[in-house]
This record gives sequence, structure tokens and C-alpha cells, in this order.
Amino acid sequence: MQEEADRLLGAFLESLQVQQRVSPHTLKAYARDLSQLKAFCDRCGVQAWTALKAAHLREHIADRHRAKIGSRSLQRALSAIRSFYDFLIKKGEAAHNPARGIRAPKAPRSLPRLLDVDQMIGLLEAPSENALEFRDSVMWELFYSSGLRLSELTGLDLSDLDLSEGMVLVREGKGRKSRHVPVGRCAVEALKQWLAVRSDYADVEEPAVFVSRRGRRIAPRSVQIRLERWRNKLGLPERVHPHMLRHSFASHILESSGDLRAVQELLGHANLKTTQVYTHLDFQHLAAVYDRTHPRAKKRVKPDSQ
Repeated sequence: MQEEADRLLGAFLESLQVQQRVSPHTLKAYARDLSQLKAFCDRCGVQAWTALKAAHLREHIADRHRAKIGSRSLQRALSAIRSFYDFLIKKGEAAHNPARGIRAPKAPRSLPRLLDVDQMIGLLEAPSENALEFRDSVMWELFYSSGLRLSELTGLDLSDLDLSEGMVLVREGKGRKSRHVPVGRCAVEALKQWLAVRSDYADVEEPAVFVSRRGRRIAPRSVQIRLERWRNKLGLPERVHPHMLRHSFASHILESSGDLRAVQELLGHANLKTTQVYTHLDFQHLAAVYDRTHPRAKKRVKPDSQ
């Protein structure tokens, strides 16, 4: 493609970073998706963004689908392309958006994995061998107590905590929306104990609740690594990631209360459909109980043949 195409792509990515302030993860993903589209255009002889047609895009998405790229990744790529062309139209560089009306192949519905109550309690009550492990256990407690996302937990500042009221302010969660979420009794007590020793590790001007051994805000990747170490330490059978603690929180609350709207508010979901996945998890639990206990559902043992 022409050099002008690179200039327009760079301007779009800069607007995402500076004006829309998207997360670094989103910026990197959009840049990768649009770079792959540009490579496709080069192979197909498309010389400018305005020359790209809907038929080209369908072929591009079909090629990536045949390459075993997942539906969610394809949906994100189409979102990136739609946003890019909306930007071009706004700047007067394009007259129409070729990605409008194009959809990625539907993904099979997959249910989130989670820990059952006993596994969760075992994780939270495992003894800590040093101060940093105690910090880890407080993070797990808060994940499960308040259903936080990984970025929300690592982004917490001291000023966001109101332990006297048992509340935490999540500033600019997903969709840049803030919300207050409750903090349970056990998590409040754990946080108080961590805050009593936090100053031994944190830099003087560091506002983060959770800090690394270097005294600065702990990185999301560090939290993931630490949680996997705990999994190995406890001998849990499968990989555990921070979002699994959030899933466990949501499923256990819904299982006990049946209040889907409340779970939606606690999780910060904009759309109730996103939360409804937990009703499927709850039904799976009920179905398993039914299969184990109902006299007319339990599998019968066949008598030995005569």
C-alpha cells in the first residue's frame, strides 16, 4: 500500500492512545489486527484504504478463520477495522465503512471455569510463609470478596479503600465506568493486616494498595505468576488465573441468592446478557445435584448377566 496508508494508520493509533485513552492491551491488539489487514491488502494489490471493499474484508476474515483464528479474535479484528474506517470517515479520508454489516463466525458458547467453594476456601486459608505470600493471600481474598478484574485490583489506590464502611471504589473499570463494590468481613480484616505492614515495602509516594518487592505498584503479570505458584503449592489440578476467582465469586453469589441483577451490578457488566452466563453455570450445578440425588435420575447398576 501507499505511504499515505501508513500515515493514516499511525494517526488512528495515536488517536486511540491520546484521545480515547484505550488500554495498552487494546492498542496493541488493534495495531496487530490492522497490520494484518494491511499485509492482506498488499498481497491482493489493494493500493489504498479507500480501495478496500466489503468483498475483500470477507475474504480476509475467511482466510484468518481457515488459519484457525478464533471467533473472538476475528470479532475484535472487525471492531478494529470498523473503528479505523469511522476515523477515516470523520477525517474526510473515506466515504464509507466496508466493515459495516460483516460479522465473524459465531464461537461455540464456552462456560468460564471456576473453583468450587471448598477449593476456594482452601486457597484463601492456606498459610503464608513470608510477608509477600501474605500480600498474595490478601489479593486472592479481595478478588473473591469483591469480584474484581485483574486490572481493577492492580489499579487500586489507598484512597479507593473505605474499610470502615466495607467498600472499595473501582475507578474506571471496563468501559471506563467507576463503581463501588462491597468488601466482605474476611477481606476487610486481611486488608487491615496488609496495610499495617505495607509501608515496609512501598515507596513513600507510591499510592497503590498492592506493591511489588521493589516498592512500586504490582504488575498484572506478576499477579498471574504468583497465583500460579500458589496453585502449585496447593496441588490444585488445573491452572488457576485471576479471572477464575472473579468467576467463582459471581457463580457462588448467584447460586446462593439467585439475584442476577445484583451480580450484574457487582461485576460491573453493562449488559445483563454478559452476566447470564453464570445462570448456565448455576444450572449445571443443579443438574449435577439432581443426577446424584433424585431416585429416578441416578444411574442404576446393571445386575450381572445370568
